[in-house]
Amino acid sequence: MTITQEAPTPATGTAPTATVKHWINGQETAGATGLTQPIYNPSTGEVSGHVALGDAGTVAEAVAAAQAAQKTWGRMSLAKRTTILFKMRELMLTHDLELGQIISAEHGKTVEDARGEIARGRETMEFVCGINQASKSEFSSDASTGVDVHTLRQPLGVVAGITPFNFPAMVPLWMHPVAIAAGNAFILKPSERDPSASIFVAKLYQEAGLPDGVFNVVQGGKVAVDAILENDGIAAVSFVGSTPIAKYVQQKAIANGKRAQALGGANNHAIVMPDANITFAASQISSGAFGSAGERCMALPVAVVVGDAAEPLIAALKLEAEKLKVGPGNAADTDMGPVITPASRQRVLDFTTEAIDAGARAIVDGRDLVVEGFENGFYVGPTILDNVTTDLRAYCDEVFGPLLVVMRVDTYEQAIELVNSSPFGNGAAIFTSSGEVARAFSVDVEAGMVGINVPIPVPVGYFSFGGWKDSLFGDHHAHGPEGFRFYTKAKVVTTRWPHQATAAAASMSFPGND
Repeated sequence: MTITQEAPTPATGTAPTATVKHWINGQETAGATGLTQPIYNPSTGEVSGHVALGDAGTVAEAVAAAQAAQKTWGRMSLAKRTTILFKMRELMLTHDLELGQIISAEHGKTVEDARGEIARGRETMEFVCGINQASKSEFSSDASTGVDVHTLRQPLGVVAGITPFNFPAMVPLWMHPVAIAAGNAFILKPSERDPSASIFVAKLYQEAGLPDGVFNVVQGGKVAVDAILENDGIAAVSFVGSTPIAKYVQQKAIANGKRAQALGGANNHAIVMPDANITFAASQISSGAFGSAGERCMALPVAVVVGDAAEPLIAALKLEAEKLKVGPGNAADTDMGPVITPASRQRVLDFTTEAIDAGARAIVDGRDLVVEGFENGFYVGPTILDNVTTDLRAYCDEVFGPLLVVMRVDTYEQAIELVNSSPFGNGAAIFTSSGEVARAFSVDVEAGMVGINVPIPVPVGYFSFGGWKDSLFGDHHAHGPEGFRFYTKAKVVTTRWPHQATAAAASMSFPGND
């Protein structure tokens, strides 16, 4: 879901700007490594701060605090847990704008877009406020004479989440509220690109009354990730990122005896049928392709146009792209902000140039965009390409930028074949006025999340998020009911209360259920 970026060279010594620290056992700490890495404001291209880089020692400190806290937290009543979670939800509402501004400053997305991700993440918080429903057990009376059987789901202990830069609030919120509500202690390793949101959330948890040590944040890069995957005190790891790293995380976690759910990359397609409302489809596809500068795991970088829909759709998409205003994320009139790093910008430029050199036609070309007053920002304009072949990176790679390619086919059958040929299976959409075609698509398409006239089919918080094929490694999707099952382990209890005066002869035969 995120693209692996080149990491800036760590810097030692005292940073000239504020340093984002770790959060362990209820307080900020710089850690023992002394290493930091710059944080950039993508809108200006300037260094806005530094982030501390953790190592195995930092992770071990967080694990020790989490283990101590979880022993009490895991035994706390559901009523007390949900009281804290309700308070946390209210605090997130109260501080919605402030958190959105923090995200915008480090990620580059607009403040309103950041507030949108907070709202979607808050849905998971609302789901876990009713965790008593998800945690109810099964019970069978008299499975055998005088014998009852019931189930329990108990917390794993200490669990961890490794999250990407593109949703510094929402993706962690898919993880830690569910894990914490289930009675676990949680260690978050956010992206080093935009780490401040995680510390802000940690402070809100503390204000809500969450005991110190139940929620911890370890900043850093690969060193911190490997330490999490190798630490014996961590029982499970959730990950969202690129497919190669998702595979690595799952394999290394399993090799170290941990549960793993690893959500990987995406290259989502939208089919547009000739009977679709073309104006509506164009506006929705434009939103899916260019919202958050295309840096969403559920972005919509490929439009598959069937038959006569091609020319009208391309014309409508061109109008939608050309009316978007690109600028700094904190400007009220900005529709689309910058991408996260210079490398991200260069990738979009390279993919576009490569495709045009190979014969693709630029419907809209955003390569030369300059935002006045922000010439050093990491900007690239909305770009639409036609006549792209399936072997080009602009089509087959996860772009993670504001680049939309239009693929032309003659029939629905050819469209579904093209969609299903992708190694990714995160999400897919169709725009049509036919219920028959929509129903067929929902069955035919090989993707975990499907949209019918919906460009970004991200499930609400009380369902679960996850893809197929190279978009998910592990058995469980994220958040919702499947998230609760991932963060708990099942136990079956068989009970009999014989009368004390009754003598029962021991039997060497395997017990029956009479």
